[in-house]
Amino acid sequence: MNSYRLEEINQFSLDTFTEVFGGVAEHSPWVCVVAYREAPFASRDGLIQSFADVLLAAGSDAQLALIRAHPDLAGKAARAGQMEASSVNEQAGVGLDQLTDVEYAQFTEFNNAYKSFYGFPFIFAVKGATKHQILEAFQIRLKNSADEEFAEALRQICRIFRFRLEDLVVEEIAAFEP
Repeated sequence: MNSYRLEEINQFSLDTFTEVFGGVAEHSPWVCVVAYREAPFASRDGLIQSFADVLLAAGSDAQLALIRAHPDLAGKAARAGQMEASSVNEQAGVGLDQLTDVEYAQFTEFNNAYKSFYGFPFIFAVKGATKHQILEAFQIRLKNSADEEFAEALRQICRIFRFRLEDLVVEEIAAFEP
C-alpha cells in the first residue's frame, strides 16, 4: 500500500484523490468526493476530520446507506472476497479470516441477530482488537436502542476512516527549531 505526503495530496486532482481515497468509506466514494472540497488540508488529522465531518453532516438516509455498505464481520462477503481491500486486510489482521467453524457460526449468529434487530450490519473498527473483544462487543451492543446503535455505527465508521487514512497518509512532523 502506498503512503502519501500531505504536500502531494494537496496537489491531487479530484480524480486522483478519489482513486487514492475512494475506498476509505466502504463502497461509498461520495464521502471522498465531498471531503476533497476541504483541500488543501493543513494536517493529516485535518484530512481525517474532513471525512468524519462529511459523514456526520450527511442526511440520515446517506448515513444509513454507508452503514449498510459495510460487510458483516467474518461474514459471507469476507469469505468470498467481496469487500474493499481495506476491509479484507483489517479483518485478516485480527484473525477473522482464520476462524474455526464454531467461531464462524458464532459470528454468523450475532451478525444475523444484530441485522434483524437494527436493520443494518454490526460496525466495529477491528484494528487492534481481538476476535474475543469483537464477540463481547456484539453481546453488549445488542442491548442498545436503535438510536444508540446508529450513533455507535457512525462513531465506529469514523474510527475506520482514521485507521485507513493513517495507513495512507504519512504524518509529517514539524521540524524543531531551537
